[in-house]
Amino acid sequence: MIFSTRACLSRLAERLAPLAQFRRPLEVALLARVVTVGMTVPLLMRLPLPRLAAVLAATTGRANGTRVPSEAEAERMAACVTAAQRALSPVVRSGCVTRGVTLYWLLRRAGAPVELCFGMGRPGEDLVGHCWLVRDGRPYLEPVDSPTGFDALYRIPPPQP
Repeated sequence: MIFSTRACLSRLAERLAPLAQFRRPLEVALLARVVTVGMTVPLLMRLPLPRLAAVLAATTGRANGTRVPSEAEAERMAACVTAAQRALSPVVRSGCVTRGVTLYWLLRRAGAPVELCFGMGRPGEDLVGHCWLVRDGRPYLEPVDSPTGFDALYRIPPPQP
């Protein structure tokens, strides 16, 4: 089998294309945080959920009196997580758990009042698990209205002021 350098570079460029939208220094820093947290999610999920909640709570809160992120900033964070999952798999795994834990960490560090839910449901015939964020009692930053039909079995609430 002959490997073409041009073909390999073309495939690499195609794979990394979702990350091209993050070019400004603050966006590159956001991407670095997303990748760092996203890579640790498989290890974090080995913890019992109460311990996971304690670890995530230890890294959350409004640092230096920062303001709550705007809706546009929160959506940009979600877009960055999605882009990292698409471009950097398997380093940053795809799926709702990596997305949920990473976004919870980012948003809580920014001071957003979100909670992380783990649940089960039957959106079809099979019983499946799902992880999602909730803000003001409603699913938050979900790509689709997927928590419909899921019951939250464990919630990591926002820290109390």
